[in-house]
Amino acid sequence: MSRIIYIPFDQLNVEYGAMKVAVKEVDQIVLIESQRMITGRKWHKQRLQFLISSARHFASELSDAGWQVTYLKAATTVDGLREIQKLHRGHELVCATPNSFRLKQALAQFGVTFVENDFFLTSQSLFELWAEKQSSFTMENFYRAQRKRLNILMEDGQPFGGTWNYDAENRLPPPKEHDWGLPAEFTFDEVDIQVTAELPKTSWGELNGKTWATTRVEALEQMANFFEHHFAAFGPYEDAIPSQSWSAHHSLLSPYLNNGLLHASEILQAALARFANGDIPISSCEGFIRQLIGWREYINGMYWFLGEEYRDNNHLDAQRQLLPLFHDSSKTRMNCVSSVVSDIQERGWTHHIPRLMILSNLALLTGVSPQEFLDWMREVFIDAADWVMVPNVIGMATHADDGVLMTKPYAAGGAYISKMGQFCKTCVYNPKKRTGDDACPYTTLYWDFLDRHAETFSSNHRMFQQMGGLRRLSNLPEVKARAAQVLAGLDEGVI
Repeated sequence: MSRIIYIPFDQLNVEYGAMKVAVKEVDQIVLIESQRMITGRKWHKQRLQFLISSARHFASELSDAGWQVTYLKAATTVDGLREIQKLHRGHELVCATPNSFRLKQALAQFGVTFVENDFFLTSQSLFELWAEKQSSFTMENFYRAQRKRLNILMEDGQPFGGTWNYDAENRLPPPKEHDWGLPAEFTFDEVDIQVTAELPKTSWGELNGKTWATTRVEALEQMANFFEHHFAAFGPYEDAIPSQSWSAHHSLLSPYLNNGLLHASEILQAALARFANGDIPISSCEGFIRQLIGWREYINGMYWFLGEEYRDNNHLDAQRQLLPLFHDSSKTRMNCVSSVVSDIQERGWTHHIPRLMILSNLALLTGVSPQEFLDWMREVFIDAADWVMVPNVIGMATHADDGVLMTKPYAAGGAYISKMGQFCKTCVYNPKKRTGDDACPYTTLYWDFLDRHAETFSSNHRMFQQMGGLRRLSNLPEVKARAAQVLAGLDEGVI
């Protein structure tokens, strides 16, 4: 019997999800462009353009391949499905399990039949089997279990190369002279241009060229470019923040993984095949694969395992409103923050270290509401799926979950940013100073943060060294006074 196969905008793959059970001759493939999705938030222009254009391209490609396809604009997803049902009465409505709690609940209430979501290498049930056996949810333990289960970089039951990870080799700062290369480049086609013309005026950010692929062919071009020109140097410089390159040697594949244009299995096989050539350092191969089969799968698993209420955690009682600088890079004199926010405004992306150690670190140290920061991260990043951002922001970025994911907060002063970036030499603030008008706000706020939460962190054994440093601080009153000035200045957009 004919069915209605609903394809969300983050499941754009003909071989996975509900498409794997679809029958070309009888089933109706449906994609819905929800106006609530488009106008419900102040989304980044590039995020909207990428998601909508990718979906329209996918629908067109399916139609060209002989599928019966309906691409419908509607007020909401459910409204669109209701309209489709009127045209195809009595047809079963089928969808792969959605990637967010909200959509899963809405579709379940509407009577949709779910098939297995296989856009990840680890099913929810398999992840639960692992999580239920853990006394603490350490990603490294999960990653090692993944390596064994998938038999990736293993040799006679042991990790290939003799060690599980090469983090110690993958922390090089950006050198003064280095060829960072370029990502693949793309050109707007008619679909891209039409989508761009329809974007709401309320959207944020810039869209001056086509940074992101909107077809599978283009996504494959980006993948090929990474493995040919960037894979070898990825590991050593994966934490570096060079001023000469916005992408460094990162793959830029997360958006395509997260909307379905690429699948983790094909990226994994491509990485292993490239490594087999013998000219890729094990540190680069292992570091990349750890992100793919370790961190990405772990974050998705924890999103579902921790439940929908997890996003409401606020263990440190952070209540500050989102700082003006997050929306306007001119609202700060901090060179690192201004540069990173400018990059996001221009492309909707920056790699994991600026996200964690510049943006999230600042939100943590200033006490920005985790939920406000989560909303902002969801809105501005090209790859910001709900399952990605909720655990990353609530657990890792803002330590709002009392250490469920991370046993200590990712708080740092200006020294780390000075080491891994190239911002400080041209900045008005000095990362070595914690008091005075030219003291780096990160350095000042780091000590103020520890003092504000001293009682909370005093029982955390992983914070022993930091709390010892706080107790030895000779000028804490002056630091706290400067911190108050910094916080007021950040609220006003003048620091």
